[in-house]
Amino acid sequence: MPSPKQMEKLAREAARQPDREKADPAPSDPLPDELWDAVLADPRAAGRPPLPIQQCRLSEIPRHVLRVECIRCARIVEIQKADAVRFYGPHAVWKDVGQRLLDQTCSNRTGRLEEDGCWPDWRS
Repeated sequence: MPSPKQMEKLAREAARQPDREKADPAPSDPLPDELWDAVLADPRAAGRPPLPIQQCRLSEIPRHVLRVECIRCARIVEIQKADAVRFYGPHAVWKDVGQRLLDQTCSNRTGRLEEDGCWPDWRS
């Protein structure tokens, strides 16, 4: 059993050290306000869904190979992102670039403007 002097010394040391319960909260404890502030300040918490890939600029797309498919003729055109940036620039929108790639090699020509060309599918 420690002496009264030793007990006083232990009590002073325990008062100086941070509380273990505060440092390591249990999983069932509520989250501190500082954590919620940090989570809500994160720009990803804005509630906006990310842009669809066809509306992104080439510099914003994380993929290395870009692919667009024609719904009409089932043709698929692929281009590497580096080549697309080199040919069309980093600020070109993927929708415009993909439509151009399909139109350059389109074989469905009827002579009517409304029916000519390919119909892009951006899901792939």
